[in-house]
Amino acid sequence: MANTIAERLIADHLVSGEMTPGSEIALRIDQTLTQDATGTLVMQELEALGLDRARTEVSVQYIDHNLLQTDEKNAEDHTFLRSACRRYGLWYSKPGNGVSHPTHMQRFGVPGKTMVGSDSHTCAAGSLGMLAIGVGGLEVAMAISGGPLYLRMPEIWGVRLTGELPPWVSAKDVVLEMLRRHGVNGGLNRIIEYHGPGLAGLSAMDRHVIANMGAELGATTTVFPADEAVREFLRVEDREQDFVEIPAAADARYDVTDEIDLSGLEPLIAKPSSPGNVVPVREVAGTEVSQVVIGSSANPGLRDYAVATELVRGRQTDDAVSFDVNPSSREIFADLTKMGDTFALISAGARIHQAGCMGCIGMGQAPAVGHNSLRTFPRNFPGRSGTKEDSVWLCSPETAAAAALTGEITDPRELAERLGVGTPTFELPERASVNTDMLEPPLEPEPAAREELVKGPNISSLPDFPPLPERIEAPVLLKLGDNVSTDEISPAGARALPFRSNIPRLAEFTFTQVDETYPRRARELSDGSGHVVVGGDNYGQGSSREHAAIAPRHLGLRVVIAKSFARIHWQNLANFGILALEFADPADHDRVEAGDTLVLDDVREQVKGSELTIRNVTRDEEYRLRHRLSERQVEQVLAGGRIPLLAES
Repeated sequence: MANTIAERLIADHLVSGEMTPGSEIALRIDQTLTQDATGTLVMQELEALGLDRARTEVSVQYIDHNLLQTDEKNAEDHTFLRSACRRYGLWYSKPGNGVSHPTHMQRFGVPGKTMVGSDSHTCAAGSLGMLAIGVGGLEVAMAISGGPLYLRMPEIWGVRLTGELPPWVSAKDVVLEMLRRHGVNGGLNRIIEYHGPGLAGLSAMDRHVIANMGAELGATTTVFPADEAVREFLRVEDREQDFVEIPAAADARYDVTDEIDLSGLEPLIAKPSSPGNVVPVREVAGTEVSQVVIGSSANPGLRDYAVATELVRGRQTDDAVSFDVNPSSREIFADLTKMGDTFALISAGARIHQAGCMGCIGMGQAPAVGHNSLRTFPRNFPGRSGTKEDSVWLCSPETAAAAALTGEITDPRELAERLGVGTPTFELPERASVNTDMLEPPLEPEPAAREELVKGPNISSLPDFPPLPERIEAPVLLKLGDNVSTDEISPAGARALPFRSNIPRLAEFTFTQVDETYPRRARELSDGSGHVVVGGDNYGQGSSREHAAIAPRHLGLRVVIAKSFARIHWQNLANFGILALEFADPADHDRVEAGDTLVLDDVREQVKGSELTIRNVTRDEEYRLRHRLSERQVEQVLAGGRIPLLAES
């Protein structure tokens, strides 16, 4: 019987499959979310699919990543995306309206609904009692077209919260505690469901902070009850009519359990360069800091800005620190201004940026090499900031503001003694500054059908990929370790991100964070046999960007062999015809070296089973491999990808 919240949401939307952990299920999708860094590919995929009009209840395209218009490329993307929204019947959120996740929560999120998004932090909407899952762009395109979402039924991980957060500790410390305990793959193939009496002290936006970074745990998504905290949030947003109560069941049975006493938490911080590298702030206090950034989808609430403002109000931040503030939505920016907080931040030395992701995706705010940057962001993977040799730490707004004042990592509980700063107190407005003028609604069907897609010269079409061959004989072009992120495969940042709509050009950045020679060496394989990449555990963690599959595929990648894969990237590889295989014996990872030639015979026949054998002709060895693809995914890979398969039917 479905008695957890996650199971009830799945059961309500189940199209096919059995709700047994590990088996493939298909879910009906109510809403979709796309952003500009991944949305251009989604719109190109809708064009390739021949869509007439969106078939979801709500689909929204946000412009929140590619906001730095240093030349014409980002502006071209925005024009293309607006034209696609008008053509296909999507909402369009203009540049500067806000980061997709908090803005969607404010304007469109509804308890009990399902949503997929071409952004891994889509899971933040679980704060409202939604089943919201980050996926690759092609999954979103299929959902917009009316198709179901296919995924492996996850385990349900119940995390019971008790107690109440002490002063100077906030929601960011809760999810950092989860990462401290379980690391970046502790939630793999699981839905995290928070419950228990500790929820009473967490607002809906506090829950957003926790749900957002469930992606950093590798979880499929995170779910909270829809209770009075959610009702209050919707009331403030003038949307109380959208509230649906979804309570936790007292007798819920979870596959995995954990418990956190909130009253026992202390300020925590993730050291460079992994969200899972978490320690108490007091252990690293005194470390010099040159940059502090507050904002992003991981700390997007008005409360998060207000608490930081109260700490710096009437004071000047340290001379050596660049104190940056990125409002997460135009609504929050307006409320900060009404509260007088914008003036207080400016007076304290803050640099106020436009409402968007900005430095979180490496679009500006890149730190200096050898200098520490404290951020309230969700990720600190190597080079994600836009600086290849960066040193980024993740923390709460309290810890970030404390460092801005002192110029060093400081336990915020020490501010009273050091600077005479008391526990911050403030009042949030009874009603939010709701303004929907920057949301352009879908056109009616008749005028929409007359709209044409506007493609600038930097916007290419999707590449054509051939079917999987009968035999693969190819060199290992890269040998990698554990926890390789999609930021390392297909980097973001102000140099690469403007080419998100131009796969041939973007491909030149592939794996350059790891090996700058990779694109050249891949192109030099003129025989067309392709190449292989070997990885460790949790290969492809992080962003949902399917560019990390398409760009290497464009350069000839046919097979990735790893110890294990992160969920979204594994799915993206299958969608674009790349064979994702795992070592049956993880120790064999150490036996393969870059430059070895691997041979996979009878590929199309072998892949129909779950186990394969590959020969290393360089070392005269054989390795047993396995895959976790469903029959549906095997058919996709054989055809060269999901779009070629659909074209055949």
